[in-house]
Amino acid sequence: MKKTVILAVLACSALWAAPSFADPSAEELMKKYDQLMGPENFEAVVRMTAHRDDGTLRSYKMLVLKKGDDKMRLTFQEPAAVAGQEMLRQGDNLWVYMPNLKRAVRLANRESFQGGDFNNADVLRVKYQADYTGSVTTDPALPNTWLVELKAKAGANAAYDHMKLWMRKTDLMPVQGEYYTASGKMLRKAEFGDYRAFATLTRPGKIVMKNMLATARWSEMRWDSLNTSINPAPTKFVLDDLGK
Repeated sequence: MKKTVILAVLACSALWAAPSFADPSAEELMKKYDQLMGPENFEAVVRMTAHRDDGTLRSYKMLVLKKGDDKMRLTFQEPAAVAGQEMLRQGDNLWVYMPNLKRAVRLANRESFQGGDFNNADVLRVKYQADYTGSVTTDPALPNTWLVELKAKAGANAAYDHMKLWMRKTDLMPVQGEYYTASGKMLRKAEFGDYRAFATLTRPGKIVMKNMLATARWSEMRWDSLNTSINPAPTKFVLDDLGK
């Protein structure tokens, strides 16, 4: 009997001493999302297909370079009508280089990306930690996910005023997102899929963006390749290099 009591006490002590794991904070989940969807340095081949209201398709193939937190360059390779057109981000500044004009024109984050259902910041800026504050909860409809509610910081050049992001509890992969105006109207809804390994980074290989204001429209972004082992030269991210 005495031995049994001792064992029971030891078992209880072990439980009390066992480490407890806190739920992730919104900052931790935003950091994870940024690491997955916008690694510090990378080169990628990306395809976008925009499904238009009239049933037609517009498809694009792009080479994307990223360096650090705030430098990105995108070069259109297909179709021929836009081949050679480039987009450049430096911090909060965004330009598109038009080969026929031989000059760059300023763009806004919230403008439509090539007339599709992603906006420019969806493609050329993934830095939720810099642009948003958040809180974490759960959603009974998706019990195996964390629901992160994000609000744009005052003065931030954010793509949306308010967002909801669902991330799997098992591996923190994004599952879906909702994107809202300041008044609470839903603009877009994203579905993430095709989770796969790109060398050392496992992440979604596809995002479907549904237009909630024009429901016959939607766009799909797919990653053909993603190389995070490169370190692009700083000269690749200056206006004077566009078109060269």
